[in-house]
Amino acid sequence: QVQLVESGGGLVQAGGSLRLSCTASGSIFAINAMAWWRQAPGKQRELVATLTSGGTPNYADSVKGRFTISRDNAKNTVYLQMNSLKPEDTTIYYCAADISPYGLLWGQGTQVTVSS
Repeated sequence: QVQLVESGGGLVQAGGSLRLSCTASGSIFAINAMAWWRQAPGKQRELVATLTSGGTPNYADSVKGRFTISRDNAKNTVYLQMNSLKPEDTTIYYCAADISPYGLLWGQGTQVTVSS
């Protein structure tokens, strides 16, 4: 059984930084694209950042210049470095990964709270 486990969420003041991690464990043939999403209560899930297997990142306009997605293939881990955090970044963050041969898998989510 393959699962994604996130960590690194928490409470931080506006302007601060957090780094989220998401590690895939289990019998994995290959990890293709990986991504971070976020969803506030009552709102649609928002794609924050993606990273292809070739290492090409893409970001939502709302986080460009502040967030950086990266991966460590040896550790089956994707990271989201979040700098210059704003109160509007407060929500639950989810990682997602396209893992062969299973398809798209999701983590359980980690709460990020930014105080003003």
